[in-house]
Amino acid sequence: MADAKVIPFDDDRSRSGGAPRSARRRSGAGPAVGTAALSALPGQLDATPVQEAVQGGGEPVEGVQDEVRRGSWDRRIAGGLAFLRRRVTGEYEVDEFGYDKELTDQVLMSMLRPMYEKYFRVEVRGIENIPSDGGALIVANHSGTLPLDGLMLQVAVHDNHPAGRHLRLLAADLVFVLPVVNELARKAGHTLACAEDAERLLRQGEVVGVMPEGFKGIGKPFGERYKLQRFGRGGFVSTALRAGVPIVPCSIVGAEEIYPMIGNAKTLARVLGVPYFPITPTFPWLGPLGAVPLPTKWTIQFGEPIPTDGYPVEAAEDPMLMFNLTDQVREQIQHTLYKLLVQRRSVFF
Repeated sequence: MADAKVIPFDDDRSRSGGAPRSARRRSGAGPAVGTAALSALPGQLDATPVQEAVQGGGEPVEGVQDEVRRGSWDRRIAGGLAFLRRRVTGEYEVDEFGYDKELTDQVLMSMLRPMYEKYFRVEVRGIENIPSDGGALIVANHSGTLPLDGLMLQVAVHDNHPAGRHLRLLAADLVFVLPVVNELARKAGHTLACAEDAERLLRQGEVVGVMPEGFKGIGKPFGERYKLQRFGRGGFVSTALRAGVPIVPCSIVGAEEIYPMIGNAKTLARVLGVPYFPITPTFPWLGPLGAVPLPTKWTIQFGEPIPTDGYPVEAAEDPMLMFNLTDQVREQIQHTLYKLLVQRRSVFF
């Protein structure tokens, strides 16, 4: 395959944009309004038959809608073919971490969005606490047996932030040794959870996401749901201090119940080389069907950012400061989790 290179996306995006609104007739409005709108539609639709119908006193609305639909499908097909051509020829951009923005926006996000919108029905609060530009470190709780919360968090930031920002998640080593998963994670913008990579991304002005609980969070028993585990040694705080970016606490409610973990087959986990092997009310008893998550109702809330740019450079080496800031972030997330749990009516609604 040819080497990837940077190319402008403007032309192809204009062809693959959303469907234009259908023209509507209004009482008191002359036919020139409808025909002018039709003439301005992208895709170079022929508005002549519609103009004649309007001037002749006909009912052109249905015909206009058909024309618009055909034009919309033509543009979608053209955009899809252009996308495939770029994938085959290598004419697309990939950054130094392997992040493929075009593939993420047009394919991966589109695959996750139905689960986000229809299945988990995610409600997002406090999105304005994520800055419109510049670096920021989002610190969230981790749960759910499988790390679907990270993927839903990625969609939440991109689809709800006014600037359409992309979240670059820090993932565990295991993610990057699994076949297929490794490649998809890189393409989606995820990178290894190490201080060097995180700091480079933050200094480049990216929004970086970290879940300090790690496997202790997603692998905890169902009886300990919404009880935050240890946040490590505060490495994320040190990284934020060195980069001088704000820390945005994030609380996720709903992910704990998608796979209620009632047991852990530790022997089998050691054989497979994984941190834990979950046993839930449906898995492994129902086979592949037991791997379907429960359709819980999610809420993701971003808290008030904690600034770090006011500290001196040497603050990143102060263990007491890191401990205090880590504890502050953890307590803010835990308090918000309890608050959201009190407010929610049901696990599923």
